[in-house]
Amino acid sequence: QSQFAESGGGLVQPGGSLRLSCTASGVSLDYYAIGWFRKVSGKEREEVACISNIDGSTYYADSVKGRFTISKPSAANTVYLQMNGLKPEDSSVYYCAADYMEGYTIRQFCRMPRWSQYEYRGQGTQVTVST
Repeated sequence: QSQFAESGGGLVQPGGSLRLSCTASGVSLDYYAIGWFRKVSGKEREEVACISNIDGSTYYADSVKGRFTISKPSAANTVYLQMNGLKPEDSSVYYCAADYMEGYTIRQFCRMPRWSQYEYRGQGTQVTVST
């Protein structure tokens, strides 16, 4: 059975850092893109950052540019989200999702209109930024 599992969430003070991991099992990510998303009020999910496993291209939401970095070591089935300079407004449940990427740009992949369009979706990990 294929699944994606997130880990690495927790409580951190403003300005601190966390690294989230998304590990896939039972599926090869060769032609996939993988993204990180978070729950926000009024939307299913908000895109945070995405990466293509085909060409390594990335996309970041404006709100996290310069603070977050998405990465995927080659030959690994894990995608990381390094979050630095965390702010209270970054608090949320963070989810990873993946899908076959042919025919999309990484920006299009990251901004699909419905959460259910992603073939694989994790259960989420809580990130809380607070004093």
